[in-house]
Amino acid sequence: MHGSGGDPSPVPLSPLRPHPNTVLVSFHCLASLYFISKPRPIYLVDYTCYKPPESCRVPLSTILNHARLIPFLDPQCREFQVRVLERSGLGEMTCVPRGLHCIPPDQSMANARAEAELVIFSAMDALFKRKGIQPKDIDILIVNSGLFSPSPSLSAMVINKYKMRSNIKSFNLSGMGCSASLISVNLARDLLQARFF
Repeated sequence: MHGSGGDPSPVPLSPLRPHPNTVLVSFHCLASLYFISKPRPIYLVDYTCYKPPESCRVPLSTILNHARLIPFLDPQCREFQVRVLERSGLGEMTCVPRGLHCIPPDQSMANARAEAELVIFSAMDALFKRKGIQPKDIDILIVNSGLFSPSPSLSAMVINKYKMRSNIKSFNLSGMGCSASLISVNLARDLLQARFF
C-alpha cells in the first residue's frame, strides 16, 4: 500500500494470539496422552507358598554328612560344598527334597518332575481354595524354576493338569538360576501394565 505521497507505509499487524479453544484442545490432548501412556501401578494382592511336610526336614548335621558322602564329587569340591553349607544360614528346620535324602542323591528326571508337581500343584491348589477362583479365570501363567527345565515345560504341565483355557498367555522361565525370580516378577508387571481391561 502506498500512502498519500506515494511512499510505501507499513501495514500494522496485530499480534498473533491463539484462539482460546485451541489452547484448551491442545491442553486436553497433552493431558490425555500423558494419562494414557503413564504406566499403571501394579500391586501384589495375594500369594501362596508351598510348605513341605515335616518328613522333608533335615538337621544341618545330616545335610553336612550327606554332602561329605556324595561319591561323584572330588574331595576339593566336596569340602567347598561343606564350607558353603556351613555358612549359608541353614537351620535345624531346613527342608530338602526327598531325592536329597538318599545317598547318592536321586537326580532322576522322574524324581525332579514329581518334586515340581508336588510344589507347583500344592501352591496353586492353596491359592485357588483361598481366593475362590477357578483355573479358567487365569489370563496369564508364569512358571519359574531356577534349575529344572523339562520338556514338555512346567507351564504346559500346569495348563494340562488344570485344563486351563486355550488362549492363556503362558510363560515358562527355567534354567536361569536365581535371577529367574526377578525376571518373572518383572515379566508379570510388564504384561499387566500392557493389558487393557
